[in-house]
Amino acid sequence: MEEMEEELKCPVCGSFYREPIILPCSHNICQACARNILVQTPESESPQSRRASGSGVSDYDYLDLDKMSLYSEADSGYGSYGGFASAPTTPCQKSPNGVRVFPPAMPPPATHLSPALAPVPRNSCITCPQCHRSLILDDRGLRGFPKNRVLEGVIDRYQQSKAAALKCQLCEKAPKEATVMCEQCDVFYCDPCRLRCHPPRGPLAKHRLVPPAQGRVSRRLSPRKVSTCTDHELENHSMYCVQCKMPVCYQCLEEGKHSSHEVKALGAMWKLHKSQLSQALNGLSDRAKEAKEFLVQLRNMVQQIQENSVEFEACLVAQCDALIDALNRRKAQLLARVNKEHEHKLKVVRDQISHCTVKLRQTTGLMEYCLEVIKENDPSGFLQISDALIRRVHLTEDQWGKGTLTPRMTTDFDLSLDNSPLLQSIHQLDFVQMKTSSPVPATPILQLEECCTHNNSATLSWKQPPLSTVPADGYILELDDGNGGQFREVYVGKETMCTVDGLHFNSTYNARIKAFNKTGVSQYSKTLVLQTSEDTDSEEQTVPFPVPSERLPLRRMSPFSSTLNLQPSFPRRSYFDFRPSPHQLSLHSSLQSLNAPGCNFETQSAPYSQLVAWFAFDPGSAHSDIIFSNDNLTVTCSSYDDRVVLGKTGFSKGVHYWELTVDRYDNHPDPAFGVARIDVMKDVMLGKDDKAWAMYVDNNRSWFMHNNSHTNRTEGGITKGATIGILLDLNRKTLTFFINDEQQGPIAFENVEGLFFPAVSLNRNVQVTLHTGLPVPDCYSSRASIA
Repeated sequence: MEEMEEELKCPVCGSFYREPIILPCSHNICQACARNILVQTPESESPQSRRASGSGVSDYDYLDLDKMSLYSEADSGYGSYGGFASAPTTPCQKSPNGVRVFPPAMPPPATHLSPALAPVPRNSCITCPQCHRSLILDDRGLRGFPKNRVLEGVIDRYQQSKAAALKCQLCEKAPKEATVMCEQCDVFYCDPCRLRCHPPRGPLAKHRLVPPAQGRVSRRLSPRKVSTCTDHELENHSMYCVQCKMPVCYQCLEEGKHSSHEVKALGAMWKLHKSQLSQALNGLSDRAKEAKEFLVQLRNMVQQIQENSVEFEACLVAQCDALIDALNRRKAQLLARVNKEHEHKLKVVRDQISHCTVKLRQTTGLMEYCLEVIKENDPSGFLQISDALIRRVHLTEDQWGKGTLTPRMTTDFDLSLDNSPLLQSIHQLDFVQMKTSSPVPATPILQLEECCTHNNSATLSWKQPPLSTVPADGYILELDDGNGGQFREVYVGKETMCTVDGLHFNSTYNARIKAFNKTGVSQYSKTLVLQTSEDTDSEEQTVPFPVPSERLPLRRMSPFSSTLNLQPSFPRRSYFDFRPSPHQLSLHSSLQSLNAPGCNFETQSAPYSQLVAWFAFDPGSAHSDIIFSNDNLTVTCSSYDDRVVLGKTGFSKGVHYWELTVDRYDNHPDPAFGVARIDVMKDVMLGKDDKAWAMYVDNNRSWFMHNNSHTNRTEGGITKGATIGILLDLNRKTLTFFINDEQQGPIAFENVEGLFFPAVSLNRNVQVTLHTGLPVPDCYSSRASIA
């Protein structure tokens, strides 16, 4: 019953109701509190003045409570009585239980009468402290409101149930707690005293024993007062008016106040309303039961949330620790590579020191010997050895040729750690569950009419579905290695078209695309199968670079197949086809080159089969001092130091030939021409490291150089207008150079295999132009056919 206590307290004083009365709005208030919150109204608003004005509205029209709210401030909680001389504007106060109440306009006059009998000021108004509806009282004052006898009884029972325990009246020493009370004897008994003094036999067997609390109520309370009519205080309620919803007495019916209303017996309506209240309580009880079960569920959720929080925190810590461990392992691997590079540099420099020291000792000894020979005065003896000494001196001088006194290794560590993708991934590390309100983007659609291949490059185009409403932050394009291997990322960005260069000739690649946003990644598109160019005929060799992309017609190959093929518009061109692909959600953490070391593959081919390729220089991988023009076919440099630039296309098999024309040649520089790996050093002469194979040449002679080793000095240089040809025969694994259509020296390098890019190193005194898609020189073709 503790939850019921708030229902039993007055909204004005905050205590249990004392002599509660029922206001027309059905709320209750203590009679004394009602007198304290009365407000006097102007004379013009009194019931008498309204009757005189002809108003037909009854003062107690309970069916239209809004008409009684003459001065209510709707939903404001404040009463506005401004302009009345007897009731200045006063904001409402708060009762102990938080309900706003209106203070009296003036202190009530001192009186010795009870609150019910004390006169009230004329033309008084009372405002309900709960709903703020106002009502002007008539001459009867507060006596016009019915008393809530039921509420009084409930309060009495509640207070008795909360009272202290009653003691037995027959215990001699320490009274024990009473367990029963005899209504006839009017005595409280404990169990031992009841068995001893009030046995349930004989005349005492007819006595009625009740619990102590009920007994005290029956002892201390006077007989319940019978509710009387508010208009006729001497008459008890005997009937119930259905329209007015209030009990009435016999005299009210005789006077005709309810003559046209439906009137029923008080007892019958009492039972009917009790039944209706019981039925209403059943529904409310169900809601209360559901509320209790819901509270149990919420309390269980609190415990489950705490358990899940601990488990989730442990999982998060484990995942972060795993990332830290992986980073530490990668750190150890990178440090090992740095140490390896350190040891390699030291070894190269020390070897060069040792080699140079030996040669210097030999040169110094030869010089001292020659000086001693010059001192001899015997002409015939001198002439016998002078020719041999002169040849030895020239040979020794040639051994100290260009590059011999150049360090084979730089002091700088050409290892650049790109940690920006990892840092970006760390910054983007977040809980996906927190963003589930935003869905992932739709699967992209490959646009077949925009896709094409040319030589060993492929251009792919895609778009979002037309009805897609979820925006994509970017796209991820993946290709395999051309040999059915693992897919790798080749492009990540916002563009919807991408050209992939450096693919293998005469190879089949699988491509797929997916979209991503902050929520996650979409499913993969269908897999696009593309074929790079095979060996081409003479007509196609004349097509200039760049070759425009052909629009290839689309048709279905078989009514029983889900494969879509793009048929070539002319023979021996590249083609695409669609194949269904399982949607795998795999995401790699870094971009990798399709032609990275270890990912190449070779196939057996004829001794001589040229693959014609058109390409240009690559601004993306070149040194920043390189200057491009003529659609990236012409290059020069802004620095006096040698800088390296690579071609866009890489080769791993076949025979390839291209030429470079010297457009400008000042101050006799020595540019280098050849091939290189993708990670060749860009700030030194080509051939200084082990990633390049080159021929450097001046205006008189040339040398072959690889890993800073100079070999095969050959007479014959270059001038403005000269043409340098490079022939890469990956079938025979050789590299040969030509100057003005004549082979320069022997075969420069043998046993070359892997992926190679055309390369040039030059400074600001040289400008060259690239020519591609050329046939091999006739002299080499005839030798290859004979071989």
